[in-house]
Amino acid sequence: MPGVDPRKHLGLHRVLEPANALPQQAKKINPELPLQPEEILIDVSSLNVDSASFHQFYNASGKDPVNTGEAILTVIKERGKLQNPVTGSGGMLIGTIKEIGAGITNSDFKKFKVGDRIATLVSLTLTPLKITKLKKVLPEIERVEVEGHAILFNSGIAAKLPSDIDEGLALAALDVCGAPAQTAQLVKPGMKVAVVGGGGKSGLFCLYEAKKRAGKSGKVVGFEYSDVACERLRKLSFVDEVIQGNAQNAVEASERIRGAFGGEGADLVINVANVAGTEMACILSTRNKGTVYFFSMATSFPAAALGAEGVGADVQLVIGNGYTEGHAAMTLDILRESPELRTILESLYEART
Repeated sequence: MPGVDPRKHLGLHRVLEPANALPQQAKKINPELPLQPEEILIDVSSLNVDSASFHQFYNASGKDPVNTGEAILTVIKERGKLQNPVTGSGGMLIGTIKEIGAGITNSDFKKFKVGDRIATLVSLTLTPLKITKLKKVLPEIERVEVEGHAILFNSGIAAKLPSDIDEGLALAALDVCGAPAQTAQLVKPGMKVAVVGGGGKSGLFCLYEAKKRAGKSGKVVGFEYSDVACERLRKLSFVDEVIQGNAQNAVEASERIRGAFGGEGADLVINVANVAGTEMACILSTRNKGTVYFFSMATSFPAAALGAEGVGADVQLVIGNGYTEGHAAMTLDILRESPELRTILESLYEART
């Protein structure tokens, strides 16, 4: 990009250790002011912690919201960003633009103005973050209400919050917008698709988009552990079959998923489970030459690769990418398209006080 310092464009000037690391790979970054010309300053109100990370913090803190919040704040203070030391993942945030650096060249950012409410679409694992007050921890929606500031680099991604969708709901949707967008690219008419962890927010979006793309000639199955989530799934018109089970039990789970597809296995298995150890259930559920799409941050990619090799599974393993061109607009449009999906998500994720 002519005239742009690549180190500042990517945020390397904020890295404290190790030298020359990108912000996401860095152990520690600098969240302090003053703002640099190539940056945007955000007043932060909410952190939407990714599901795998929040559950790790929550369980390690004895499922106590206050202790969970303190554990999250400790990581932010130590690292200058939110990057769970166990899962390696972070989340995203909502805030208000306070200042826009004079050196910003990102064409999307040039549309923003001071005072805009935005959601960042880059991970908190690379976002300089300084929290001054912990207001509330909401375990049921994996959200932390805070006061503080964050810094967005010129290379970042963010979306202005829509006026026709509740802020809490928009945050929940944008947090996982890469999943339905990539599902749309992977699913073809007539395909057999299974979504493991289908009862969560990313699972619900993936199920909707998978059925939309697979059509009447395809079949879309939701695999879920929770009683409550399974009951929700059974009421949805875009879910052809619901299987309740434990994806950490690879053989039993895969047998049941294969059974839903006549014993042949799925053309595509999408893993959005928020617990570890579900890789082999997905691989064993997939037909020969089929595809497994791992969007979950609880995934062990060595376990997936070596596990597939170990059982002689000739399947394509796809790593979920949180960014796909147009992913934010597409995901918000799903909420507008599907009243039944929106109703469920509104009940779960609308702004709470």
